Amino acid sequence: MTDQPPPPPPGNYPPPPPGGSYPPPPPPQGGDYPPAGMPGGPGAALPTDAYTSWGTRVLAWFIDYVPFLVILGIGWAILAATSETVCYTESSEYDLGEFCSTGASTIGQISAYVIFPILALAYVAWNLGFRQGTTGSSIGKSMMKFKIVSEKTWQPIGFGMSLVRELVYLVAYFVCGILWLVAVLFPLWDAKRQTLVDKIITTVAVPL
Repeated sequence: MTDQPPPPPPGNYPPPPPGGSYPPPPPPQGGDYPPAGMPGGPGAALPTDAYTSWGTRVLAWFIDYVPFLVILGIGWAILAATSETVCYTESSEYDLGEFCSTGASTIGQISAYVIFPILALAYVAWNLGFRQGTTGSSIGKSMMKFKIVSEKTWQPIGFGMSLVRELVYLVAYFVCGILWLVAVLFPLWDAKRQTLVDKIITTVAVPL
């Protein structure tokens, strides 16, 4: 019995060459992994130099938090500018004269302790939660030309997980400053330049 050629794969493939076989199907299109010029695929470890350096990440962090501090500073400036001075005269037998005291105004206290802290937190939620979660880059990371992605999929991790990622840093800072310091210094010796929080959330920082 004469050997029959294998059936063609699905799709509009041309006839196989004489005596040959169909080539393997092409890889799927799309996706952001691996980055251009980098070997490997989802979950693959890249050379250490392929990940964003610690110094670049620190600069991005400072850029991200400058607006946060500016917003809080506006609230404190309003508090100082609207302070009220009240004077009264001592009328007792000792005749101690006039006394003056300066206190915060109601609008100043509301601005410094309520309105502008809420605006500052809203900025952080938008920048490090929504913006970073959906695009991979916060304002600072975009300026420093890198992004945070899942090491399993090479895709941004979404608003919720991005916000959780920042909250873990915040909790570590208030619970144990030494633990927070070790966590943020970890990229200096880690093969993937991950912080301890990156390892918990399974994220990596890679160039755009």
